[in-house]
Amino acid sequence: MHLNQLIQLRQELHQSPETAGEEGKTASKILQFFSKIEPDEVIENLGGHGLAFIFKGKSAGPRTLFRAELDALPIQEIGNPSYKSKVDGKAHLCGHDGHMTILCGLGEKIAAQKPEKGEVVLLFQPAEETGEGARRILDDPKFQRIKPDFAFALHNLPGFPLHQLVIRKGTFAAGSTGLTISLTGKTAHAAHPDAGINPAKAIMHLIQTLPNLPSYFKNFSLVTIIHAELGSLAFGTSAGKGSLSVTIRAFNQQDLDSLIERAMAEAKGIAKVEKLGIEFSLVESFAVSKNDPNAAEIAEQVMLELGFDIYEKPEPFRWSEDFGLFSQTCPSYLFGLGSGENCPQLHEPTYDFPDELIETGVKLFEGIAKKLNG
Repeated sequence: MHLNQLIQLRQELHQSPETAGEEGKTASKILQFFSKIEPDEVIENLGGHGLAFIFKGKSAGPRTLFRAELDALPIQEIGNPSYKSKVDGKAHLCGHDGHMTILCGLGEKIAAQKPEKGEVVLLFQPAEETGEGARRILDDPKFQRIKPDFAFALHNLPGFPLHQLVIRKGTFAAGSTGLTISLTGKTAHAAHPDAGINPAKAIMHLIQTLPNLPSYFKNFSLVTIIHAELGSLAFGTSAGKGSLSVTIRAFNQQDLDSLIERAMAEAKGIAKVEKLGIEFSLVESFAVSKNDPNAAEIAEQVMLELGFDIYEKPEPFRWSEDFGLFSQTCPSYLFGLGSGENCPQLHEPTYDFPDELIETGVKLFEGIAKKLNG
């Protein structure tokens, strides 16, 4: 397939976005593409709508995995490309359409020249945006068939020069978790609030204390208040229920886990004083994305050999990536691919993946696969 056909595929994927957990049609398109290039093995319905395509070498060697994401975002696209999203309220505004296309292009290269040793696995992961997909993949018994010795992924990055490679040793991106604290008191008449138990005071206290918890940690961490709810709009009623939602993030996995525990302990203490029932809900949990030194050495050697512009970022990114969970299971490496200094930021309604990056991504991944699998 020529580059212009890959571009056409990317634009077709862009027109038909599906959000986390609903990626069936997208998976079918990818499956259809790979049926033409005949991988040695295909695994379907991996952790949901996930797909894995396996290319086997002639002799024993490492199993190298490359990952792309299937899902789009529940955001209305307001840019106006000729291939604009046809699905109301959903759009590929993070570039997963581009990442998938890069892996399709890589599949063609590997099918044309099979690995000499080991196996190359191309993984299309569902539900990256919600932080659920990687966990579902790893928990699926079928994952044992593709459990890698090395795993690689890239993410396009607006704000960096087109084609520039953004790298980091150690932590590449923060881990994060959404925490909702639900408080239950007792509803009463607004004329007699003393007859009830209103969670307002506890919520106010938590709003003031939780964002200060990172001061107890040496490395970067952050607690962001994202939503608060109290009672209902009934002027004759003193609220008996309320909730507070925060996002907790850190550059170190141990710090992240400790900060979540600390926030929950703080909330339990306040609830006890205020005589409130309390429940916790953890959602959208992303592990810290940590780059392995050996995987980094392999990838960065390829980057140098191919003569790319490389920028080593001094600090990790504060956003999170579901690929982080893979870094807890095998040597992994995540890097950035600049999508232009004037490119709209990820998740903005005018964002669109630059098609010029497809060839760059394919070259890089192909170089890594050759380095490891011949």
